[in-house]
Amino acid sequence: MTERKKVVVKINGQDFTVIGNESEEYIRHIAKFVDEKISEVQSKNKKLTQSMASILTAFNIADLYYKSYIELTDLKEEIKEPLHEFEILKVKTENYEKEKNILEEERLEYKEELLSLKKEIDKKDSKIRRYEQALKLKENEIQKSEKIISELQNKLFENQLELVQTKKELEEFLKSLDEE
Repeated sequence: MTERKKVVVKINGQDFTVIGNESEEYIRHIAKFVDEKISEVQSKNKKLTQSMASILTAFNIADLYYKSYIELTDLKEEIKEPLHEFEILKVKTENYEKEKNILEEERLEYKEELLSLKKEIDKKDSKIRRYEQALKLKENEIQKSEKIISELQNKLFENQLELVQTKKELEEFLKSLDEE
């Protein structure tokens, strides 16, 4: 609870004790405003009594207050729709923020999965390269073996020809021995 203050102010040459919750500075400012308004009314019509000047000043201040009140009411009415739209946009923004956070979490999960898959691919690529190297070595061995086999087949063929020739010669020799 705010502390009530007693402030002595001068309005239209008279001292008044004002008790209020507002600051002393504020109370003095209001008193000065009322005093200036009374002085304005009196300067426009010197024949007014102090009571009449006070009533006209109260009326003028009430007029200012009422116009300000109407203007404030109109402004409150004018801002209802923009405030409502603002609240809707605020809710949408909060929803978008939540959605963004969810998407960010998913992105991080996919990033981790992608890195894991990349490591797996790298391992498999390395294994494939090793297999390709082993395959080349085996292909080279097969080519060498095929060459050796071809050479041996050629030699075998030559040996078989030579054997056939030798057999033929042996037969001829045996035949010639038999004829003798």
